[in-house]
This record gives sequence, C-alpha cells and structure tokens, in this order.
Amino acid sequence: MISVDNIEDNTKFAQMHEADYPILSDVKKEIANAYGVLGVTGMARRWTFYIAPDGKILYIDKEVKPQSAGPDMVARLGALNVAKRK
Repeated sequence: MISVDNIEDNTKFAQMHEADYPILSDVKKEIANAYGVLGVTGMARRWTFYIAPDGKILYIDKEVKPQSAGPDMVARLGALNVAKRK
C-alpha cells in the first residue's frame, strides 16, 4: 500500500488497523503522480492496481469501497488467477 501521508501518520494507521503489510509513504507524491491518481486537491484517489511480477498492470480498480476492500481484492486476485501463498 502506498499513501501520500507521512511516515508517522502511516504508522499510526497501520497500528490502529493492525496491518500486517507495509505502508509506504509517498510524501513527494511522485508515485501518485506517475500512476495518475493524484487529485487536484493533492490527495491520492483510492485506486487499487494489480501488478504482475513482470511489472505489467493486470487490472485497475477505480471504485474501491473501504468497507469491502479486503474481500474485493481476494475476489479480484482469484479472477486474475493469482496463486495463493502457501
């Protein structure tokens, strides 16, 4: 996950939600800008990019719903035939 928030805010968010994955800080907004998700207000749109190991973008979900994002990701990964980790 990448956020335009600073490291301190991302750390608090991760702790609050007991995240078991890294949250990267893009405070210069270079990555958000490169992926076309930076809005006019300077905040990143909430999109999910599904990227293959070779760097190819397999799918972009532009309608992420925070309340169902986890199950939605699992379903999309299944539809993309991404193998589960063992």
